[in-house]
Amino acid sequence: MSERIIVVDFGGQYNQLIARRVRECHVYSEIVPYTKAMEAIREKRPKGIIFTGGPNSAYLPDSPAISEDVFHLGIPVLGICYGAQLMMHLLGGHVCPAPEREYGKTLVTVDTNSKMFQGVSEQTVCWMSHNDYIQAPAPGFTVSAHTGNCPVAAAEWPDRGLYCLQFHPEVLHTAEGTKMLSNFVYNVCGCTGDWRMESFVESSVRKLREKVGTGKVLCALSGGVDSSVAAVLLAKAVGKQLTCVFVDHGLLRKNEGDEVAAVFGPNGPYDLNFVRVNAQQRFYDKLAGVDDPERKRKIIGEEFIRVFEEEAKKIGAVDFLVQGTIYPDVVESGLGGESTVIKSHHNVGGLPDYVDFKEIIEPLRDLFKDEVRAAGRELGIPEKLVSRQPFPGPGLAVRIIGAVTPEKVKLVQEADAIYREEVEKAGAQKNLGQYFAALTNMRSVGVMGDERTYDYAIALRAVLTTDFMTAESAQLPWEVLSTVTSRIVNEVPHINRVLYDCTGKPPATIEFE
Repeated sequence: MSERIIVVDFGGQYNQLIARRVRECHVYSEIVPYTKAMEAIREKRPKGIIFTGGPNSAYLPDSPAISEDVFHLGIPVLGICYGAQLMMHLLGGHVCPAPEREYGKTLVTVDTNSKMFQGVSEQTVCWMSHNDYIQAPAPGFTVSAHTGNCPVAAAEWPDRGLYCLQFHPEVLHTAEGTKMLSNFVYNVCGCTGDWRMESFVESSVRKLREKVGTGKVLCALSGGVDSSVAAVLLAKAVGKQLTCVFVDHGLLRKNEGDEVAAVFGPNGPYDLNFVRVNAQQRFYDKLAGVDDPERKRKIIGEEFIRVFEEEAKKIGAVDFLVQGTIYPDVVESGLGGESTVIKSHHNVGGLPDYVDFKEIIEPLRDLFKDEVRAAGRELGIPEKLVSRQPFPGPGLAVRIIGAVTPEKVKLVQEADAIYREEVEKAGAQKNLGQYFAALTNMRSVGVMGDERTYDYAIALRAVLTTDFMTAESAQLPWEVLSTVTSRIVNEVPHINRVLYDCTGKPPATIEFE
């Protein structure tokens, strides 16, 4: 891989989004924590470096920082928000608390002669989110953008390839942010844009053949987009050396186990060695009485591994376990950057300490969700499967708040099936990134048939997103929500209330747990 941009994470909430925007420019990017950044930069020699935002104040002695050596490597550096303030602070500028905090969409005046702002409107709307500000740039820098309250909204030292932006170009609220990042990648870093999905698939197949050799491979197949693409990629690489094991843990959507078997089983379109393991009661027993979401994920992650180990022994001499882990799983589990662990994904942070396989292969580990879909299309997987609604590996366990029981699973399965059916019937699913029903742990008083009820509330969720790192709540038509509500309370026992989640990501996550 000849070109890459390293995103140095200082705890910013948009770290994944920065990496994703760079990849939209057809340049590979990866996130590293600031504590390991210099080592990674020297080892991988990126074409450019981007500092993320973060919640700290750059001028405080215990705030995250990086060696000043980074500015003397001859590699262009772009600082964003905290990253901009840190660059200025380290190089002799003055950063201090802002007299007026800026938050939200702000009109910024930019110098269109700057390489960063070529093709950008002289006055452009940008997203500000800062308590501190750059009062004076470091020596050698010139100011290239300002606002009414922020004298240094951007600064640069072109001869050294050093640029900083006080605002966030990576978010959609910054109208021309993608253009600015493209300018950095191409105009400043000199990238050519060699990150293409067809080359990823081709090189992955070659590398997988080399790694596996004559060994046997077991693929953890859930039937979701990620594991399906991983399975087809491995099948293309190693053929009958691959066995796909589908574990029905009793936490799937209604009828999903049979649907997965129909696609990947012996009568499906793929010539795969397919094994279905019905382990519903086994997982229910392990989850009995557990209401903490992190414990749920870890229990499910470990139990999955134990089932796969047992199936591997039946196959005999299996060397590799394949998982459909993707990049947001890695970063949210705290392994790909400096940001706080958001949730341990069952196939990353939820893995047990000991795994009885020679190696775990994660061919999609470097991809974002929309890149996984693109890889699936490149592999010839039908659009219906490639565009399938995302579903978490722990399944309905993280859509049931509190302890999991077979009875609760049945409730959320039925409610979710009604919700998805009505949304699709109305054609309202277009442009939705994800939509599903979850069972809250709240019970409330209701009245049905002139009798008092004290039953559960179902929460409906629908979000607009392209990358699953940020999301906005979708405004579904009221008549659709009304129909769904009526059907759920009438057709699903022990549900007397339906709620709609209007929260975006952040501050929420897309899933409930």
